[in-house]
Amino acid sequence: MKPIRYSPDVDALLIELSDAPIAYAEDEGSLIVHYSPSGEVVTIGVLDVKEFIAKDSMIEVSFET
Repeated sequence: MKPIRYSPDVDALLIELSDAPIAYAEDEGSLIVHYSPSGEVVTIGVLDVKEFIAKDSMIEVSFET
């Protein structure tokens, strides 16, 4: 399983799905999706994670550092 890392300093989550090289990225608001040259999703970055998760939910989010 590839690593999932959270950085509390910048409130960002990085989900690694592949070891393929990154060719380009697309920004979808709080999501940044990195793609390989063949179009495979390599990593997904989530910015402002606490806000992103809580935006449309009633779930209380708490991250311990």
